[in-house]
Amino acid sequence: MELFDSVYKLYNQYKDRDFVYWIPLVLFTLAVKVRYFWLLMKSGRGIPESEDSDWYIAYAHSLMTHFRIGLNMDEIMYAGYNLLLTALLALFKDPVAVVFIQVLTASFSVILVYKIAKLLFNRTTAVIASLIYGYSWDITLWSTYLLTDSFFISLLLLCVYFLLQTFETGKKTYKWLFIATSLYMLVFRPAGVMTLMFVMAYAFIRMDKTKLVAFLRKYRLLIGGVLVAGLAVFVFALASGRLEPLLESMQLNAKKVLYNMYAEGWIYDKPSGYDYHFTPDYTIDIANSLILSFFIHNWDHILILYGRRSIAFLGRWVWDPEARSGMLTYVRHLVPIALFAVGTVAAAVNGLFRRASVIWLVIAAVFLFCVLFFIDGLYRYKAPGIPFIAIAVAYGADRTVRGIFVVAKKYTGMLLWDKGKY
Repeated sequence: MELFDSVYKLYNQYKDRDFVYWIPLVLFTLAVKVRYFWLLMKSGRGIPESEDSDWYIAYAHSLMTHFRIGLNMDEIMYAGYNLLLTALLALFKDPVAVVFIQVLTASFSVILVYKIAKLLFNRTTAVIASLIYGYSWDITLWSTYLLTDSFFISLLLLCVYFLLQTFETGKKTYKWLFIATSLYMLVFRPAGVMTLMFVMAYAFIRMDKTKLVAFLRKYRLLIGGVLVAGLAVFVFALASGRLEPLLESMQLNAKKVLYNMYAEGWIYDKPSGYDYHFTPDYTIDIANSLILSFFIHNWDHILILYGRRSIAFLGRWVWDPEARSGMLTYVRHLVPIALFAVGTVAAAVNGLFRRASVIWLVIAAVFLFCVLFFIDGLYRYKAPGIPFIAIAVAYGADRTVRGIFVVAKKYTGMLLWDKGKY
């Protein structure tokens, strides 16, 4: 009896402490992700290889040999990741060690998922979201590739967490940490630019507009001077040809996207049986712009392509007849979508949507990137949205379970009343 009392007192003492919940969640996530890593190592296959991984490693070694960052798109817009990888390879030498650090980082990032979900919703949602994140195959898979994805997901979670803490606590430390992670995200990979735009939209929604106006008035001369100076530097660099390598590489990438992904009607980054085939109009007669002319002349086909990509964003199962043949498999895919919808509606009905809108804004950023450019065949570019989708789904699950309990309790009470128990 004394042992029971001691355990009960200990439970009451620590039941509201977050670490009691996230420590088991970290251990669970580590078990899932480290286990997969060791399975790869024991199989003899080693870490997965890709052309992009080979390029990153070769570039990191070239930076170690002679530190020089060029002005083409891959070097500028991936500078954050390239420098991080260079530092890690300089310290640990072996790419496998870097991947193991990725696995550990992805595992411990479950703490951020828990904290973000608890800040915006409740502990039940936080636990469910953390379990979904920990078990997620996409998070596990990309943590074993030497690519930007795994570290980018952790960086994005960190950025959102610092932003939320800035609003919740008002501490300047969190504000400066948010600014630092935001700037780093801008140069980590191109998708970071679009994602940060949506994160900043959330910051604008939450901030006190009177303070913003007062700040702009107080520092209008300084802000104006910085903008003018920045514009002058940009014009000088453009006129002197310093930006030519960057602009040429960006134009080359734009041509690849237009003439491959768009013109061929690709949904993914490679041809598939689900593509939308049409005859594109390549006429360049609007402002001498290849991109503008292509979009205006082919807008109807492009909208259809966007529609197909929007459907494909849900997963390959939407096209796969085998995935839809079994009812259980079909339901397994539809349940998260239904819970996501419930979570979205519940957040709006309960007055939480404005405060928690960063979740849906980040998902929207990931969705738009996949629709406007392309969806990787392995859904690599959807991966940054997984933790935030998990939070929305978890809130939907929480509301659904609570709703079932309320209905069951009410129905049970009505039955007991009818039987004269009350």
